[in-house]
Amino acid sequence: MTTNDAKTTHPHSITELCGEGARLYAAALSTGRIARADAEAAPCLVEFALLHPDPDDANWLRPVPPTSVLAQRLHPIEREIQDRRRLSVDLTETFEPFMAITAQTPATTHAITILEGFQSINAVLDGATAECADEILMIQPGGVRDYDALSQSLARVQEILDRGVRMRTLYQHTVRYGPGIFAYLEQIDAGRVEVRTLEELIDRMIIFDRTVAVIPARQDRQVALELRHPGLVDYLASVFDQFWRRATPLTEATPSESAPDGITRVQRTIAQLLVEGHVDEAIARRLGMNVRTCRAHIAKLAAALGSGSRAQLGYLIAQSGILEQER
Repeated sequence: MTTNDAKTTHPHSITELCGEGARLYAAALSTGRIARADAEAAPCLVEFALLHPDPDDANWLRPVPPTSVLAQRLHPIEREIQDRRRLSVDLTETFEPFMAITAQTPATTHAITILEGFQSINAVLDGATAECADEILMIQPGGVRDYDALSQSLARVQEILDRGVRMRTLYQHTVRYGPGIFAYLEQIDAGRVEVRTLEELIDRMIIFDRTVAVIPARQDRQVALELRHPGLVDYLASVFDQFWRRATPLTEATPSESAPDGITRVQRTIAQLLVEGHVDEAIARRLGMNVRTCRAHIAKLAAALGSGSRAQLGYLIAQSGILEQER
């Protein structure tokens, strides 16, 4: 049997001898030798140099004393340990002068850190969550939330609440159209969790204790920014507070959709975005709805204003005065 065959038959290291190998090696040590034919049942013994050919008879193998095997195996490990110890001493001596300098100056924190990849982003979020002691502010734009997806964070959220941390979250009104968010909130301590909704929100944002903020830096959310500059974080917290004051608690009904001209609040918002030049997909994304729903609102808006084309719709919106009514 070849060495390659042995590796296939005995896929283990020398520290995990197979049962047959251990038995035959012990037998060889006891008798001083073992027949080559018998050793074929455990080719690992030859592979690991625990047996070597008998110089007097090719049909036999002799055991290598375990003390010799151990010495041979330990020698390179001990040498590597010594090399690493020398390296650690050299590194310490190299950086010790610089450490003395930093010990005399206050520690600085990067004001803006670029985070690339979900693993890096989640690591920062986990660390900031673990250090948070007072409050977490979150803006979570988008539509209806799936309960199964939300429930995956139940244990982590409850642990945060048990530490006395409060959480305030802003969603869009569209989150109300599904039962997921309501079922999720029933599972956690509502005394420390507040949820409000708005028609339109900025992109995602999480602020921890008003000292650390994490915001997306790219639309695919593969890149984010970790912000620790007090001025930046204070500004973002004030933006959150302004949205919060305008938002409607999830436990209350949203402002009435009825209007004398038959145009709803959502449609007025869509009209404003259309006038600003946004396409259907961008409007749907900003309002947390799918494109089909967005286009249905646009169609109703066009019917209410008597528009026969998209170009005419923009003109009629400007002439109708509905945007001034919204203000």
